[in-house]
Amino acid sequence: MQAGHKDNRIPLELLAPAKDAECGKAAIDHGADAVYIGAERFGARAAAGNSIDDIAGLCEYAHTFGARVYVTVNTIIYDDETTETEKLVNSLYDAGVDAILVQDMGILEMNLPPIELHASTQTDNRSAGKVAWLAGHGFKRVVLARELSLDEIRNIHDAVPGVELEAFVHGALCVSYSGLCYASQYCFNRSANRGECAQFCRLKFDLEDADGRTIVRGRHLLSLKDMCRADYIGQLAEAGVTSFKIEGRLKDITYVKNVTAAYSQRLDELVARNPERYRRASRGKCSYTFTPCLDKTFNRGFTDYFINGRRGDIASFLTPKAMGEHVGHVKETHANWFTVAGTASFANGDGLCFIGSDGELTGFRVNRAEGNKIFPLKMPQGLKRGTELYRNNDQAFEKELSHKSAERKIDVNMTLEDKGAGFSLTISTVDGVCATVDTETEKQEAIKPQRDNIIKQLSKLGNTPFKCAGVAFSPDTFNFFIPSSTLADMRRAATDLLAERLRSAMRMGTAGAQSQTERLEAATYPKELSYQYNVSNKLARRFYDKEGLAGIRPAVEREKPDDLQIMQCRHCIRYSLGHCTKHGGKPAAWREPLYLRMADGRSFRLQFDCKKCEMKIFVDTRHDKDTNNRTKGPNSR
Repeated sequence: MQAGHKDNRIPLELLAPAKDAECGKAAIDHGADAVYIGAERFGARAAAGNSIDDIAGLCEYAHTFGARVYVTVNTIIYDDETTETEKLVNSLYDAGVDAILVQDMGILEMNLPPIELHASTQTDNRSAGKVAWLAGHGFKRVVLARELSLDEIRNIHDAVPGVELEAFVHGALCVSYSGLCYASQYCFNRSANRGECAQFCRLKFDLEDADGRTIVRGRHLLSLKDMCRADYIGQLAEAGVTSFKIEGRLKDITYVKNVTAAYSQRLDELVARNPERYRRASRGKCSYTFTPCLDKTFNRGFTDYFINGRRGDIASFLTPKAMGEHVGHVKETHANWFTVAGTASFANGDGLCFIGSDGELTGFRVNRAEGNKIFPLKMPQGLKRGTELYRNNDQAFEKELSHKSAERKIDVNMTLEDKGAGFSLTISTVDGVCATVDTETEKQEAIKPQRDNIIKQLSKLGNTPFKCAGVAFSPDTFNFFIPSSTLADMRRAATDLLAERLRSAMRMGTAGAQSQTERLEAATYPKELSYQYNVSNKLARRFYDKEGLAGIRPAVEREKPDDLQIMQCRHCIRYSLGHCTKHGGKPAAWREPLYLRMADGRSFRLQFDCKKCEMKIFVDTRHDKDTNNRTKGPNSR
């Protein structure tokens, strides 16, 4: 795109997670157009915090490529934290952060800098009305609920076309609508809305009917597979999504590298098929030393979730653990080794697993691999002929990703001109950002033309973010002798200046961006705001007071309500067990209500809203125990 010409193509953004600055830079190198990261506090992953200095360094790196950095400030906030939160947001703006993700509406009552606001998925964004309301309060972007179908996303975009829509495309799934899960808080005193989720949904449960009869015993009835929508990137873009989000702020760097590269290639393919309609949101081309493969990275099996409506493949009742890629089945077993029928190759140190006859996942480490002959460290019990095998740790792949595995470069054109008393070097990107440096030097006629040497010296862009796409000359420039040191000095000065201009352009282009979408009337709210609006501080209460609302109930974290609904889900156990008559299932013999029972005896009542096609989970008040006797969650430290 030439300077002075407006690019009307739709920018598509691949948004990758970063548990730290190193992960963030790796995501940029592997094709991310933006990264999201947590600060030291107030992010919905409490274990993934980073200093302001580290975030500032990440911003500088990202902005060179036109990539953006978003920081999660998406927990609910208590009154004694509001001053600290305000200081944090201002510090993030000063550090160069492009936007913050927000859940707590109290933040809107703070003295904010002109930083872009994104409504976190924790604000439960499922309708066009909610998206319009958020936009009317200054949110430029809304992160949609994971449960929405293509048609639902399209309807939102058509109704509110001026709002950027961000949608998850890959990673772990929460079974409850985000922001409406109170299970961890109730059971383990660890609030999901405070970034401390104990993963209640990954536990084993018994399913009982109203008569106390056990229907299902010891299964992970709320555990979902991981999302994978790599095959739906084009359809999501067509529906109005412009930011494609990868889950995983607690994931390691190899996950970030592999998944980011895989989705970046899919976006590149989409842009290549539609060059007049789409473009990538950042600059630079990536090259990889490996072949991305989503199956080789942590996953619980994959589902496209509700993108095409209700499907039967979303749950993972047998195990909440990663199974990885299918690598074949056991051909024969011996005392201390076995053989595998399949095409996969194995390496010493591989992690393999299988589902045993008891329904449990068994994992083991490969001590030695000789072709398809596998020698485990210890021969696992229950392994027999015909057992399907999965690899949840590919040693060779992990080793490949542990080193530098990608490089990102911005194509630039270079022009060297004769300027009377010296020479001028201009470096420009394809979209017209340029930098020019001049140097004065004594001119000497070359004994032989210097064209090849000049091109060689100027093309040595080394560790810079740039790659030379071509060198042009003014007439007779290469007939002069220009010392290599002079060319190197000009090249370094020009690339430094260009990088700075690219970074400066990012801040100038995003400062103070605010949406002007018309607000919804306050009457769209219920007369009383329940605990599900997560109001946990005076500023949030003041915000809703200004909306003309009364009867604002405090968040669960501040006051436990009667008959607590701990989850609201599109996932339906009745459907998963084949007994949803609305979708062609068989009538069940059990008597409702149904109950989920934990190993410690606590139980939870299921309520099925067939009109909305939702399942709600309530505390079973018959057996509600004192919170002081509650145990810690499965992942507590």
